[in-house]
Amino acid sequence: PSAVGPNRPSPPHRKADAIMYIRTPRLEIYPQRIEENARAITTLCHQHGIRVACVTKVTSAHPAVVNALVAGGADMVADSRILNLQSMVNTGLNLPLMLLRIPAPSRAADIVRCADYSLNSSVQTIELLSEAAQFLKIQHHVIIMVDLGDLREGVWPDRAAEVVCQAARLPNIIVEGLGCNLACYGGVIPSVENMQKLIEVREACRKATGLELNLLSGGNSANLPLLASGKMPKEINHFRIGEAIVLGRNVIDRSPWPGTRQDTFVLKAEVVELETKPSVPIGETGQDAFGGTPTFVDRGLRKRAILNIGRQDVVVDGIEPLDPGIVVLGGSSDHLILDVEEAAEPVKVGDELAFYPGYGALLALSTSPYV
Repeated sequence: PSAVGPNRPSPPHRKADAIMYIRTPRLEIYPQRIEENARAITTLCHQHGIRVACVTKVTSAHPAVVNALVAGGADMVADSRILNLQSMVNTGLNLPLMLLRIPAPSRAADIVRCADYSLNSSVQTIELLSEAAQFLKIQHHVIIMVDLGDLREGVWPDRAAEVVCQAARLPNIIVEGLGCNLACYGGVIPSVENMQKLIEVREACRKATGLELNLLSGGNSANLPLLASGKMPKEINHFRIGEAIVLGRNVIDRSPWPGTRQDTFVLKAEVVELETKPSVPIGETGQDAFGGTPTFVDRGLRKRAILNIGRQDVVVDGIEPLDPGIVVLGGSSDHLILDVEEAAEPVKVGDELAFYPGYGALLALSTSPYV
């Protein structure tokens, strides 16, 4: 069994002739495992009356991933890029689509065309969405975001009622409710206190407008621990879930989420050089190619491998070798540098080595046209 976790397979044999002609670097996707994760998360949420917008942005809305999320119980699908939403519209997806990113005013018409819902904090932008919706003769649903302290998007709580009032007057705009985002920019952990604050803001908006504002979108994957503890206020009825499903992670500490798999994606890259070299550079050193000042530990002569992937394609600090004896040393724009001295099997030029990507690494891999 592998030493990297109970839900992960042992490292595959590297000399698999059957795949020798498949190009590298590549990202392997395991949809059935993603579907299992989606079902585990959506079932938990549905048991508490919470609808789930499954987030596809970390995989650039890859069709295999979208289909797995739908099969796993998604109530709607959310993405932060208009291009990804447009691609899902073109495939005939019949679930509601949500734009996660605060809308750019210049893209109002595109947003209304491809998204049923959008998260908003600017009345001026909602006015443009209203104009576009009138022109297209459709209704567009908006969720007013409230900043509960993470200091990313959202109006400050004392302005929420004013924004809701103004948005509610606009033709072809339906104000569905309020939302918030936590554990992102500021890392603020969802709590009973900040969830209750969102509920209180909703009550103030109800009194000011007479609207029901039935939807309360409590946040993202970071809300799941509070839900699992049984402390999530019952008024919260909507989550936007990405990482907990696609990578099976508790995003508060990146530990495995119970009942999910973490082997949903595997990066494969190819060894293009193998040499025994010193572990410390020789000569006077300055900044590296990215403006950093690297530090090195002198471990003597070590067998080092260079792979055909680099920082242009992946967050090199965000990948974990399946072989626990391999150590990621760093990378340049085009190359990944590894210490393979203690690899479980001898490494050769042409071998494929495998890695589990973290969230940032998966985002980059899915976005790179070179993978």
